[in-house]
Amino acid sequence: MKRQRALQVVLVVVGSVYSFWGYFLFKALWHSGWLKGHNDVLPMFLSLNTALGVCLLVAVKEPARHRSLIAYGGWSSLAHAFTMTIQSAEAVAHGMHRSDSPWDIVMFGVIGVALLALLPAKQQLADGVGMGGPGLLSARQTARSKRSV
Repeated sequence: MKRQRALQVVLVVVGSVYSFWGYFLFKALWHSGWLKGHNDVLPMFLSLNTALGVCLLVAVKEPARHRSLIAYGGWSSLAHAFTMTIQSAEAVAHGMHRSDSPWDIVMFGVIGVALLALLPAKQQLADGVGMGGPGLLSARQTARSKRSV
C-alpha cells in the first residue's frame, strides 16, 4: 500500500508539472512567439508532455489500470534524459554550450526511474492469464471459447 501511495504522489507531482507546461506551450504559440528564437522543437515537446501530464493525473486514482501509460511516461522521460545527455556531450566536444542545464537531465532521469521503479505489477485474470488490451483474447481464452460452443 505504501508503494501505491508513493506512486500516486509521484503521479500527482509529475502530472502537475507536465500539465503546467501547457502555459508555456500557449505562451510559445501565442502570436507565433516560437518563430522569434527559431525554436520549433519547444512547442512540440511541450505539447507531448502537457498531454502526458493530464493523462498521468487521470492515472492517479487507479494506477494499476494505467500501467502502460505510466511505463510510457517513465521510458519517455529516460529517453529524453538520454538524448539531452548525448546532445550536451556533443556540444562540449564541438566547443559549444547548450542553454539547458545539467539539472534538466537529472530531473528527467529521476522522473523516469521513479515512474518505472514504482510501476504497478501486471494484473492477472482469474484463470492466471495476463490482461490484454480491450477486445484482445489470449490463445488460451480463444481455445476455451471454441470448446464451450
